[in-house]
Amino acid sequence: METRLADFMRGTTAGREAEEILRKCVHCGFCTATCPTYQLLGDELDGPRGRIYLIKQVLEGAQVTAKTRLHLDRCLTCRSCETTCPSGVHYSRLLDIGRAVVERLVPRQGTDALLRGALREGLPRPALFGTAMKLGQMVRPFLPAALKAKVPPMTSAGPVAPVAPGARARTMLLLAGCAQPAMYPNINGAAQRVLARLGVELVEADGAGCCGALKLHLADAEGARDNARRNIDAWWPRVESGVEAVVITASGCGVQVKDYGHLLQDDPAYAVRAARVGELARDVSEVVAAEGEALRGLLEKSASAGRRKIAFHAPCTLQHGLKIRGVVEELLVAAGFELTPVADAHLCCGSAGTYSILQPEIARRLRGHKLAALLGNSAAGQPVGVASANIGCIAHLQAGAGVPVRHWIEWLDDRLTP
Repeated sequence: METRLADFMRGTTAGREAEEILRKCVHCGFCTATCPTYQLLGDELDGPRGRIYLIKQVLEGAQVTAKTRLHLDRCLTCRSCETTCPSGVHYSRLLDIGRAVVERLVPRQGTDALLRGALREGLPRPALFGTAMKLGQMVRPFLPAALKAKVPPMTSAGPVAPVAPGARARTMLLLAGCAQPAMYPNINGAAQRVLARLGVELVEADGAGCCGALKLHLADAEGARDNARRNIDAWWPRVESGVEAVVITASGCGVQVKDYGHLLQDDPAYAVRAARVGELARDVSEVVAAEGEALRGLLEKSASAGRRKIAFHAPCTLQHGLKIRGVVEELLVAAGFELTPVADAHLCCGSAGTYSILQPEIARRLRGHKLAALLGNSAAGQPVGVASANIGCIAHLQAGAGVPVRHWIEWLDDRLTP
């Protein structure tokens, strides 16, 4: 796609990247077939190809309106189009560039600005969000149904046993995250227990927090960079001492941390360290699956306890962002779970970070389709629960499901617990 960037973009890092991405697009339209919002709304401008045209016009200096912003807002950034694209168009990065420009040219007003500001400043602060969540959980029985659905019951992380005596103790860093410790603390607890059985100790570094994805996708790229710098500073002493990996249990956070090198590429003080941290980032499924013989021994014991039927929801950030496909499914089957078929497994559930709050109608429709695919296969029988790999998807799906929706590492931990 030929481009003529406007003066304000020409020669900038973002401009050069956008131009390179745009030139790869050949207008084939394959992406529209796997775009959730195009399938729902049937509008070319609510599909990847149409949004690419809009962003191209913006970067070339065309007039930008609130309607332009709306079509970009409706994108889930699910990256299913990237998986489909035969030309390798890195649509998600182009979208970040386009959204940043549109936000500057068409500032938000009123309740839209207030809501986004509250999400941007509140969710990434564990102390603030944790306090608010605890208060919500205390009064949960009295909350309106819509709000109650967004506040999970209070749970604990559970005990974490040390690495077995005599085992070859290894250490990896664990990203605590921002919302997850308050909403679902047992996810990281389960990861610590499973990895401890495999001789790996997961430790959280003081000072680390939100990965930065939330701020990045709410048009605060500099805030996202600050989050990344803080995490790198917290982790770097462990990195220098030879820690094996930075383990992440939320696939959405995993995509962000793996991209730190790109996020801080223009920061001379952090670029090298950011790239190194990105190289060390691992989704917890990658770490568990790499444990070979020790893992097989554990799974064989758990599989002998009988089979349970569950459905696996692969988050977009896992299958399209991290490009991890089939790994979790193999682990669950090896542990004795029977996985039910899921139609259109490549499509988004509608969570997409803060999307379910900012675009609730579209998010509800997508959730309904996803739950029907996960739970409605009568031929295979009703699963007793759903496994996923990202906190946002878990919370969003649980609000509409009649069965437990949990992180797959929790299901696995249950199987491995005597």
